[in-house]
Amino acid sequence: MALMAIAVPILPGKTEQWKRFVDELNGPRRAEFEESRCCLGVHERAFLQTSPHGDMVIVTLEGPNPEEAFRQFGTGTDDFTRWFVQQVKEIHGMDLSQPALWSMPTLEVDSAQKIEKKAA
Repeated sequence: MALMAIAVPILPGKTEQWKRFVDELNGPRRAEFEESRCCLGVHERAFLQTSPHGDMVIVTLEGPNPEEAFRQFGTGTDDFTRWFVQQVKEIHGMDLSQPALWSMPTLEVDSAQKIEKKAA
């Protein structure tokens, strides 16, 4: 199993919308959310982090290939995926249906194992 974490800023004034989004994921859309992540082969967790610089969400994905699962989040054509992609776009300004404009995060420190860095 591999683990990936990504910090995603919440756009100013959108924290309450994010909380409603989470309520949907934990409530009426729970089964769709679980099925989606099962099909992608990941276990997803999200943490709300508030700071003087604004709110952000820290998302962890755990599974055989979390980076690929993240790339596939916005590729589905079902109602749940379309709703999820729209919510993420409104709340975070991130369009999951398009390729990411940044590189995937890299693991730098792990207290359980030494991280070998590749030469640049």
